[in-house]
Amino acid sequence: MSAPASAPTPARHQRTAPLHPGAWWLWALALGTAATRTTNPLLLALLVTVSAYVVITRRPHAPWSRSYGAFVKLALAVLLVRLLFTTLLGSPIPGTHTLVTLPEVPLPDWAQGVRLGGRVTAEGLTFALYDAMKLATLLICVGAANALANPSRLLKSLPGALYEMGVAVVVALTFAPNLIADVQRLRAARRLRGRHDKGVRGLLQVGLPVLEGALERSVALAAAMDARGYGRTARVPAPVRRTTAALTLGGLLGICAGTYGLLTAAGGTYGIPVLLAGVAAAFGGLWLGGRRTVRTRYRPDRWDAHAWLVTASGVAVAALLFLAAARDPAALHPGVVPLTAPTLPLWPAAAVLLGLLPAFVAPAPDPAPKTAVKEPS
Repeated sequence: MSAPASAPTPARHQRTAPLHPGAWWLWALALGTAATRTTNPLLLALLVTVSAYVVITRRPHAPWSRSYGAFVKLALAVLLVRLLFTTLLGSPIPGTHTLVTLPEVPLPDWAQGVRLGGRVTAEGLTFALYDAMKLATLLICVGAANALANPSRLLKSLPGALYEMGVAVVVALTFAPNLIADVQRLRAARRLRGRHDKGVRGLLQVGLPVLEGALERSVALAAAMDARGYGRTARVPAPVRRTTAALTLGGLLGICAGTYGLLTAAGGTYGIPVLLAGVAAAFGGLWLGGRRTVRTRYRPDRWDAHAWLVTASGVAVAALLFLAAARDPAALHPGVVPLTAPTLPLWPAAAVLLGLLPAFVAPAPDPAPKTAVKEPS
């Protein structure tokens, strides 16, 4: 009698190495830098669309990746607050299209130049909207980096000299996503129990468990850091310490002087050499300062070709928008006096679309874990 044929085993899912978290941050910060070069609402909306599409296609299934919606809401709040301030306090932009005239509050003589109420013009509101959209786009780009880059892996990739500062930054960055996840979990639990979860009353009843969870995470983090020897340093000779301090301080001063030279017309000749020398000295100081750290890295993230492509796409968007702002400033900064509809410049818009490259070249996230469904007994 022949042995029964064994059931075919399913093929194992080959996991691809995730993208280096530093590449996501460089890509997002480059898009944010590009947003600072324009007030054209069509280009800013295109930048937001590009970042949102990359987040939707490459966001991993993790609690910290759900913070993108909170940054979008924060950006909308920035828009509303800026428009409200412009409506109440007025705008320095002269306008002829009056939308509404509010009752004006008389102010003393020492408050000249400031008014409360008065005419609200379409030109002033449009200028405020364009200016606020620039900051809102920058916030959304930072939110995209928070949703795409794993904060713990980002901490692991930092140089040894920045480890202590990196821990503080990572804890601060993960506070908001964990807080949002706790609020969503507690509101879902209250809805399942048939309790009210909206309004001031629901917020007050959810607030205490959220604060308790934040305190428990803080205590657990402190215990984990103490168990792993956080803050312990190796003995470094005094000449090495002095050289590290001199290189770091000199590098920072060189970066400041070089940046000032690039921003001024007279310092264009020495700006780039001084900036490069400052960056080299600062990196040398960070490398020497890393000798004080005795920690090791388990399976460090590698900067592969995908990370180079993602970073290059963001840098290309920023560089091309810098070039467009220098060659055609009117297209990137539409005027509001007289009030005209903004137009979409073609080649800067095509440059912004280069930011979509990570949606196609970055490794796809792992599929969401499936919850087991119990069969009825």
